[in-house]
Amino acid sequence: MNSNNTNSGRRQFLVSATVAMGAAGVTAIATPLVSSMLPSAKTKSAGAPVEVDISSLEPGMMITQEWRGQPIWIVYRTTQMMEQLSKNTQFLADPDSNSSEQPAYCKNTSRSMSSHPEILVVVGICTHLGCSPVSKTKVGAADGMSSDWPGGFFCPCHGSKYDMSARVFKAVPAPFNMRIPPYKYLANKKILIGDDQGEA
Repeated sequence: MNSNNTNSGRRQFLVSATVAMGAAGVTAIATPLVSSMLPSAKTKSAGAPVEVDISSLEPGMMITQEWRGQPIWIVYRTTQMMEQLSKNTQFLADPDSNSSEQPAYCKNTSRSMSSHPEILVVVGICTHLGCSPVSKTKVGAADGMSSDWPGGFFCPCHGSKYDMSARVFKAVPAPFNMRIPPYKYLANKKILIGDDQGEA
């Protein structure tokens, strides 16, 4: 009787141990398998909207944020930079942004939202062959440009030039103004790049 109880107890123990080990093995295999099927953080951020904190952005400053593998420039233009925009018209290939890509709410001289006209949000890629221009925001020869330079962006690859609204100058290789992505302002001095639902 005792021998049977002992064998029965051992059997139960072995069955329980086997089930527990099997469950642990399935979990060990399933966890990485399921995890590998989920999109990575990099994949999510590649197409998803990106939130940017601009609370530390001051006049004259520019920050860069990546969105969909592209550099997005957020520029806080000074009063002088804003005043220069209307003076550039005669030198620009598309001053009214008729041939260029931007949301309807940014089709204006500043190429920005009317609620924050001093903030430029732009894809920092030259529209010629996809190089990344450099910031040459100082007026005149201070940034290594010509004495009549109004401030803006310069593409070192083939010499394309853009003003502080990322509008392309005449007689340069780039055919269009730099692209403005969809975006909107959130609370607490944040911008959401890649989503402009609710903006008009």
